[in-house]
Amino acid sequence: MKKMNIPLAKPDITAKDRQAVINVLKTPILSLGPKLKEFEKKFAKYVGRKYGIAVNSGTSGLHLAIKALGIEQGDEVITTPFSFISSATCILFEKAKPIFVDIDPRTRNIDPEKIEKKITKKTKAMIIVDIFGQPADWDKILKIAKKYKLKVIEDSCEALGSEYKEKKCGTFGDISVFAFYPNKQITTGEGGIILTDNKKVAELCRSWRNQGRSEKDKWLNFVRLGYNYRISDINCALGISQLSRIEKIIKKRSWVVKIYNKYLSKIKGLIIPYVAPYTTKMSWMHYVLQLTSKYTRADRDKILSKLQKMGIGCRDYFPPIHLMPMFKKFGYKKGDFPICEHLSERVIALPLHTKLTEPQIRYIAWAFKKIL
Repeated sequence: MKKMNIPLAKPDITAKDRQAVINVLKTPILSLGPKLKEFEKKFAKYVGRKYGIAVNSGTSGLHLAIKALGIEQGDEVITTPFSFISSATCILFEKAKPIFVDIDPRTRNIDPEKIEKKITKKTKAMIIVDIFGQPADWDKILKIAKKYKLKVIEDSCEALGSEYKEKKCGTFGDISVFAFYPNKQITTGEGGIILTDNKKVAELCRSWRNQGRSEKDKWLNFVRLGYNYRISDINCALGISQLSRIEKIIKKRSWVVKIYNKYLSKIKGLIIPYVAPYTTKMSWMHYVLQLTSKYTRADRDKILSKLQKMGIGCRDYFPPIHLMPMFKKFGYKKGDFPICEHLSERVIALPLHTKLTEPQIRYIAWAFKKIL
């Protein structure tokens, strides 16, 4: 077959999206303006939460979520070792200790059956990730949280629109966080949002994102140590426009996954992504294949290299977080979380975006057959 160049991700940007950004640029208010409030309100309504606090990234959102729950030095926070690194580094920002729990081999989310044995007197919260759009097993997780009186941060940065038992991701935690990097279901260029039903948490997060400024008093009255985690109205205008098409975007991405499964499920050596029975709606963030156990990490890396040379955008999502340099001081080492490590050595994230065509997917399938 003739070589194709297929990017790993490609944001779905329309003329309407571009015009929304231009319209803001024609005004004198580019930040802390009406589009910020409109985006926060519409996004919170879509997910089903009372308050939305938009910030400049999902990472910033996770940091403020940790801070809002009073997590501090000496506290422990349970989370997954298989995720984008922000779901663990946000714990370090407030000098708390991440306590990793291994994952379920099929959903790739934290395994609820392994959580309780990691809970100590120092455990204050859990950060639960809905990985690649697959909801975590929320009934089991919330039961544990209630039993031990733990706060829950829901990292739904990859799961906008996904549903667990007909309830949207982002509605389960005390605080939830979404992100809008260009490879996500919708994008603001860069950006994120914190959702909560707690008014005090919302007020604190709004203050912290804007240098600790009070929203009730004088213009330059700084009442607490804060950060510049603001997102501009330019970004928010794009987010509003994108959000208006979220269901169409989810549908298009689901079609892409259906076509992938049609071709790739027939190839020996490949394991297509699993969707749990409790997932009543799947909003796909990534399409992440897994090689069977006979393949090693070295084999996977060679396959990645060959696919890339054939013009196919692909990556190894995700390397184990506990083996990253900043977590060595906690004593984590190879072998601590065998399921995570086994999976990490064999995963391949393939292109997933609304512009992907069936001929391109056929080409990817052909490439796998040729390589394997």
